[in-house]
Amino acid sequence: MEISVLILYGLALLLLFLYNCGQLSLIIIYLRSGRKRKSAILLADSVHPDSLPRVTIQLPVYNELYVIERLIDAVVDIRYPKDKLDIQVLDDSTDETVQIIAAKVKEYQQQGFDIEHVRRPERKGFKAGALGYGLAFAKGEFIAIFDADFVPDPDFLLKTVPHFSDPKVAIVQTRWEHLNEDFSLITQLQAFGLNAHFTIEQSGRYAAGFLANFNGTGGVWRKIAIADAGGWQSDTLTEDLDLSYRAQLRGWKFVYREDVGSPAELPVAMNALKSQQYRWMKGAAECARKLIVKVLKAPNVSLVMKLHAFFHLFSSATFILVLILGVVSVPLIYIRHRHPEWESVFFVINLFQVNLLILITFYGIPFWLLKRGSKASLIWYFPMYSSLMMGLSLHNTIAVIEGYIGRKTPFVRTPKFNVKLAGDRWDANKYVSRKLSWLALAEGALALYFLGGLVLAFYVQDFRMFFLHIMLMVGFGMVFVYSLVHAGRRPAGVPVRVARPVSVSV
Repeated sequence: MEISVLILYGLALLLLFLYNCGQLSLIIIYLRSGRKRKSAILLADSVHPDSLPRVTIQLPVYNELYVIERLIDAVVDIRYPKDKLDIQVLDDSTDETVQIIAAKVKEYQQQGFDIEHVRRPERKGFKAGALGYGLAFAKGEFIAIFDADFVPDPDFLLKTVPHFSDPKVAIVQTRWEHLNEDFSLITQLQAFGLNAHFTIEQSGRYAAGFLANFNGTGGVWRKIAIADAGGWQSDTLTEDLDLSYRAQLRGWKFVYREDVGSPAELPVAMNALKSQQYRWMKGAAECARKLIVKVLKAPNVSLVMKLHAFFHLFSSATFILVLILGVVSVPLIYIRHRHPEWESVFFVINLFQVNLLILITFYGIPFWLLKRGSKASLIWYFPMYSSLMMGLSLHNTIAVIEGYIGRKTPFVRTPKFNVKLAGDRWDANKYVSRKLSWLALAEGALALYFLGGLVLAFYVQDFRMFFLHIMLMVGFGMVFVYSLVHAGRRPAGVPVRVARPVSVSV
């Protein structure tokens, strides 16, 4: 039994190390490709207005009464020839959002904008179904997509559309920015993690020509590329990742604009964050199951590209490894105490702590680039973010396993709040789930379990796992406490604030 625990711990560390080697290669590519990435930036005025193509902007929404007016106002403010732009509000709502959209669309139609309120007869296929439904009568050669919580840059199209002068470009993706990063600790930590993805991962994959993914929003598609790749499909929860890979396997190109920001809202409630994480992790697992054989067999994809695609598609499996690593690490303290003759084995295992150095570099570079001059400290953000992700590992592990075994569940949207500053209230948000599930209780139990690991360290006088167990205890404790507090926040009867002006730096 003790040997099995040791092998399981070492195997989890080894697999995490192999995955992090892939991340390390993206770090190196990012650091070496600065000139190439800058040379790929096309200026907003590089295409004459007379030669700009027609674009359709699609806004897939479902029950978004708090943010829908803000979204439509921001999209209408996008600078682009009015006669070459049409807007589809793809509305599957079942509440008063329908009336808000209808009034807003009518207002802008009277001002001469080509904007349409699209209602499907049946909400089939969720977001993928809505996008496909609108695509059937979209007027544009190119399709820009924004989720309900986005506030796009007014020059968004002028900065992205020029890339389509290359007839093989199918996707132009922009970097997410954060409207409410400073709202709370969990929004700050989410921003910290997303910044690394949109700096190192997306830029590195683009610079190296690896298979990359459209992030579901804040990007533009070539319409014929969507059709050529088989269209939007709803058999996974991440239809964006699925279509991205299918298009690139057909030979279409992906372009990433790190310098173009698309501001959006981060979830402020723990259940909202969990629903987002569940969809992302399970959807990635479903895409891995669906696409990995096609990727490995693709004749136009190099071995290095296939290796990176493997790591990319199976990235959500790291949560399974983290959970195993954490749970097994507590009995490992006792095993190490009982078997001093195994110290050479533990020495080899400890060499894999290089994982920590890779992760600090991976998250530290974007933090340094984006937070230069601020008082923010990596010494605070990195361990706190790592703790939060560890605390979500049980929840995400269940999502990933469900994806791998093919268990189907509905598309669960992430509630939007229209909050920005710490003093803003969201108590009256009717979309937030206030249920305290058994999973939250299990997360609380795991926090106590890792507290036990700290006690065991004092008992055997072995503190080599001490900081790991502190992070695990804090992570699971943070997720549990936020789940408990947010579940207990009942609507306070404050008036619903539908929308308010938001300033966006251009």
